[in-house]
Amino acid sequence: MAEKFDIEERWPELFTQLDANQRSAIRQALASAWHEGWVPNREDVENLTDVARGAISKKRTGFAVPDNVDKRRFAALISKHCSSE
Repeated sequence: MAEKFDIEERWPELFTQLDANQRSAIRQALASAWHEGWVPNREDVENLTDVARGAISKKRTGFAVPDNVDKRRFAALISKHCSSE
């Protein structure tokens, strides 16, 4: 696991179309997953920001959840913080 959670610094272009509430929700969801062992990757972050702004459905995402992370817990974290549907 990386020592610093710097998701917006890594891919700032993915956050430009989000409002402050959406940005906060994304950061919270991803930070929670990161603390559970998920490793940030651009594809997952892009999928989640697309869901938050309504560009794609949650059903179309395929988050790369590592084996050591409880997939149900990860999905619950994402749903809790990013309920655009």
